[in-house]
Amino acid sequence: MRPTRENLAEPENKPKGLRAVIVAALGASTLEWYDFYIYGTAAALVFNKVFFPSVNPALGTLAAFATFGVGFLFRPLGGLIFGHFGDTLGRKKLLVIAMMVMGISTFLIGVLPTYSTVGILAPILLVVLRAAQGLAVGGQYGGAMLLVTENAPANRRGYYGSFSHIGPSLAVILSNVVFLVVVAAVSSDALIGWAWRIPFLLSVFVVAAGIYMQLKIEDTAEFRELQERRVAEQGGQQVQRRSPVIEALRTHPREILQAGGMILIIQVYYYVLIVFTISYATSHDISRTTALVAVLLSSLATVVSIPIFAALSDKSGRKTVLVWSAIATTASAFPFVLLLGTGSVPLLVLAVVVPGVTLGALYGPMAAFYYEMFSAEVRYSGASIGYQLGAVLGGGFSPFIATGLLEATGSLLSVGAFITVAGLLSIWAIASVSTSSRRTSTEVSQAT
Repeated sequence: MRPTRENLAEPENKPKGLRAVIVAALGASTLEWYDFYIYGTAAALVFNKVFFPSVNPALGTLAAFATFGVGFLFRPLGGLIFGHFGDTLGRKKLLVIAMMVMGISTFLIGVLPTYSTVGILAPILLVVLRAAQGLAVGGQYGGAMLLVTENAPANRRGYYGSFSHIGPSLAVILSNVVFLVVVAAVSSDALIGWAWRIPFLLSVFVVAAGIYMQLKIEDTAEFRELQERRVAEQGGQQVQRRSPVIEALRTHPREILQAGGMILIIQVYYYVLIVFTISYATSHDISRTTALVAVLLSSLATVVSIPIFAALSDKSGRKTVLVWSAIATTASAFPFVLLLGTGSVPLLVLAVVVPGVTLGALYGPMAAFYYEMFSAEVRYSGASIGYQLGAVLGGGFSPFIATGLLEATGSLLSVGAFITVAGLLSIWAIASVSTSSRRTSTEVSQAT
């Protein structure tokens, strides 16, 4: 969206404390997603042997990926719960709660007994804790994204909002570095026996970061202004209103579906990149270390491209950048699988780095785009529901689906077709968003 008279009227200088807010949101999303992603790396490397040793390796991998997907099934529920309270109690408070739930549940995974110790109870407990992770990350997104976008000047909202999206890619890098160190430091038997627990036990830092945020960071100025208006409208008394979740579903159903569709290709492709690729590569004579480094480089490319294209969207318009980025991402799907299938390490790196760049270009402007799609009263709910809808439909079971397609067809081309279909749906969703239906923060304030 090009600058309008309304958003140009807002100050161009960074609001007081914005740098601290950006660091807090970036740290929160990085640590939260680190916890979520180390599960995927562990599922690709060791969980089939630790929690599903009684089945053959292929079925064990499918079972491990299925438990990975459980977290995504609970993400929409997390979006609903945290969205409701985030729109009534505040962005920061619910973000801190989400971090606490994530940190504790991830730490508990690190101390779980294995199948060889307690039998079937081990994978059951694993699924329960993975569900808790899903609830937490489902609530985290809206809080981190709004903490930045609601504090940012309108003419640079894309750039500043992108920092909430850099966190997940940094988390992939962090989780892969941790596993690289662990893999390099211990034998394969030790990795399966006990060393896989180390990355999960490090989640105590997520809890510490949540406590820091609670003590040091204020809620967004826009939310505080909204609360003040609500009190003023009721003569100084705050009266219970309709649930923000219900209000979002009633007033923004089209936008919620569009938000879910927009994120679909990112969810499908990203988890194929960071989870399925590791599993496929390591089962085709490529070492764990090499596979992890390749995914790390892909995520590094995403980290670099996110703020660049987000800043471009502040000047050229969000929709223009998003549509072309979605087209480029979709077009890379078949080259990705063809290069992956060569077994060549340099071509493997090329295969994952190119979509890493295009996914960053697509992901970068999306925080500001979501901000502008929803009114302030239901923004946490609307953005969270839409985002998590796309996540559960696209991301949660994409490694499982990709593995199943490969087993059924014997060809990686089926995986490329899967990614392409998701890409076409996302292109349609982005193109269907009417620019005139999106509002600036000034317009929202006037409407309320």
